[in-house]
Amino acid sequence: MARSIVPATFCAARGLGNRHVQTLLPRLRPLAALERDVEILDLPDGDFVELAWVRPAPLADDAPLFVLFHGLEGSFDSPYARDLLGMASRLGWRALLMHYRGCGQAPNRLPRAYHSGDTADAYWLIGQLALRYPRATKVAAGVSLGGNMLAKLVAEQGGDGLDLAGAIVISAPLDLAASADALNSGFARFYQRHLLKTLRAKIAAKMASGPLPINLAASQLERLDSFWAYDNEVTAPLHGFTSASDYYHRASAGRLLGDIELPMLILHADDDPFMPSDLFSRLPMASDAVRIEVARQGGHAGFIETRGGRLHPWLVDRVGRQLRDWASLPTPARSATSRS
Repeated sequence: MARSIVPATFCAARGLGNRHVQTLLPRLRPLAALERDVEILDLPDGDFVELAWVRPAPLADDAPLFVLFHGLEGSFDSPYARDLLGMASRLGWRALLMHYRGCGQAPNRLPRAYHSGDTADAYWLIGQLALRYPRATKVAAGVSLGGNMLAKLVAEQGGDGLDLAGAIVISAPLDLAASADALNSGFARFYQRHLLKTLRAKIAAKMASGPLPINLAASQLERLDSFWAYDNEVTAPLHGFTSASDYYHRASAGRLLGDIELPMLILHADDDPFMPSDLFSRLPMASDAVRIEVARQGGHAGFIETRGGRLHPWLVDRVGRQLRDWASLPTPARSATSRS
């Protein structure tokens, strides 16, 4: 099946095209004001995730539903989350964000955390949404880590395994080993240091409150200064992988792009500092269900243009257009077709 890769319509304004400028610009804009209701969703293993529901919500039970999965150490307060959730709400969608374990307002209950290939919690949530809103068209989107996780979930579940009309994957590290290498080079180490600082702090708190299935002292934890080191010593043993290499291989969604049957839009920038510029040449051919739009510039989850003299998130327009296209599509759970 042919891979569908086309140029994205994004064009950075003059002087704003640098990959790091694009990556950091969203944090220079005022955070979009958005009200939320918080729900604690209990999980089958005794843990929980925190849901942020945008308020006000549509009154009709069959209003379309947009669920967003954030990136590594992201939250409802991530600029892209506020932008995308606010846009969906303005279009009349019921909008929510799922915080991964420990990324909400309280630490999670179990020793384990979350990782790039951890699809079980998202699968549980989508199943619960199908029970609550059986007549609503549903679309999921994932940014960065959340995009890799969502692509992997869709590939695992096939065309009718999820109550979704489509999925949107944004700036996803579809080859985790290649992304770990990219983040350990040049200025990208700045992002690596920032993310590892928050990850180490969470694990240090867990280590102080009780034993963990990792062979690591607190002093050794502080010396883990790359994702390869951190994932080898923490992520892998916490979540049942033998090593960072094993984790990266099994959790990367890129190798599964040919298995995707649900309509999927992938948005990517060639200059994303979180991954190599030749990302898609490293991956197998995607299925016909996948449309890949690649911008020459955009950084990591940036895609900031100017409009009326102000910074404007292009992602809001592109994702909004996709939501309009999919708003009336039947979801697999409500269609007459099934996998053979």
